[in-house]
Amino acid sequence: MSSPSSTLPETPPAADRRRWYALAIVMTAAFMDLVDVTIVNIAIPSIQRDAGASFSQIQWITAGYSLAFAAGLITGGRLGDIHGRKRLFLIGITGFTVASALCGFAVAPEMLVASRILQGAMAALMVPQVLSIVHATFPAHERGKVFGLFGMVVGLGAVSGPLLGALLTEWNILGLEWRPIFLINLPVGIAGLILGRKYITESKAPRALRLDLAGVVMVTLGLLMLLYPLTRGRELGWPLWGHVMMAGSLVVFGALVAYERWKTARDGSPLVELSLFKVKSFAAGIAVQTVFGVALGIFFLVWTLYLQIGLGWSELRAGLTGVPFSIAVSAAAGVSVQKLVPRFGRKVLQTGALTMAAGLLVYIWEADRYGAGITAWQMALPLIVMGVGMGLIVAPLTDAILSEVPREHAGSASGLLSTVQQMGTALGLGLVSVVFFGVIDEGAAPERLPMEFVDGFQNALGWVAAVLALVFLLMFALPARPRQHVEEGAGAAAGEPHERVEKEPATTSS
Repeated sequence: MSSPSSTLPETPPAADRRRWYALAIVMTAAFMDLVDVTIVNIAIPSIQRDAGASFSQIQWITAGYSLAFAAGLITGGRLGDIHGRKRLFLIGITGFTVASALCGFAVAPEMLVASRILQGAMAALMVPQVLSIVHATFPAHERGKVFGLFGMVVGLGAVSGPLLGALLTEWNILGLEWRPIFLINLPVGIAGLILGRKYITESKAPRALRLDLAGVVMVTLGLLMLLYPLTRGRELGWPLWGHVMMAGSLVVFGALVAYERWKTARDGSPLVELSLFKVKSFAAGIAVQTVFGVALGIFFLVWTLYLQIGLGWSELRAGLTGVPFSIAVSAAAGVSVQKLVPRFGRKVLQTGALTMAAGLLVYIWEADRYGAGITAWQMALPLIVMGVGMGLIVAPLTDAILSEVPREHAGSASGLLSTVQQMGTALGLGLVSVVFFGVIDEGAAPERLPMEFVDGFQNALGWVAAVLALVFLLMFALPARPRQHVEEGAGAAAGEPHERVEKEPATTSS
């Protein structure tokens, strides 16, 4: 059996520098996607006025991206394993940039809806490669630091979208109204494409895999059957067919599991690598990620509605209010993986869940005490506490989920991780109709409406705190002290083939 050092050549000094450039490129792409998910919400009034979009079209401008993104993530991750993560990343960022241009220059609402769906599909090719490239490029002892940086990016992206959207819309650059929120992706995407070709090292699965087309059809159908009713349910009044579709999705997923087992036994090339769920840290982490996504889905939508509709704040004021939260997430994420997790293990994540819940309880108390007269400064304390809690979770959780995943399945694992996060968020968005709109009386007199939103906000935050308590309990299934990342040679020690990494000279582009 070959030793790891004989199988994978020692990284030369030039390539050693290149991997940090590659990290900056893929992190920028991840940030671009995170911002794009939220940047549209803040510009909806402008889009309605300027483009003449109907309410249904506005729904599809926001939901179309999420549906296409979630439905394609698992397939995008597997395509990276098969054809090369660098190649799929470059295809994805190219398509994402083109779709952003089409959104920015859309001449009709229908074109904007179609372009947003294309944008989501291209993001599904690009985003799973981010964690896969990190997993394949960085040695085990450096991945903790890298995932800490990833957590900081997540924190910045969480609230930078609304703030950036508010600024670009309010500035009305060249009289373009809302269009710059999409056009800003063009220089970033073009730079990412050019630099990615030069600095990202190609990696793929160690043996030839084939795309499981039947699996693609089933996973896409199952996700759409689950997420479409959740996304559109409240607007349509929760029709019976929506509940039937969601129940039917469980049947499709059951058939998918049975088929993937058969496919694995037949040729070892399934779309969903079910063996990943035998890795305790991955299976437990996926459960935590899903439920945590529910909490985030509820909070961020309700928070936006509370600030802009309930309190009547401007887009810019609402966006600036989230800055302390963003800074707190980024700072805590940077410290958690590098300093705290090595000493305290999963207790760091559990402390994060309890800290977030404590911040929510403070927020509920303040909303009750100050009512509709609450100020951004009074919100700073609970937002900072919540941000610290979230930062203690996001980076270590990603690290814990992927740390023991064999490198040849990095794409599949990354796709699954992003997919369950999207599913959790979509479920949270669907629950907003129950925990928020189910409490307020939208037909109340205008002078009473702000307090109605305050009541709904408090009720929703109570539910989010309860979900975080469940997250805390689920975290007991995580390893008490996450094992160091699987080293490059760990697969060989277990009788598994090595990851194929194609090194490229630093002076040439691929």
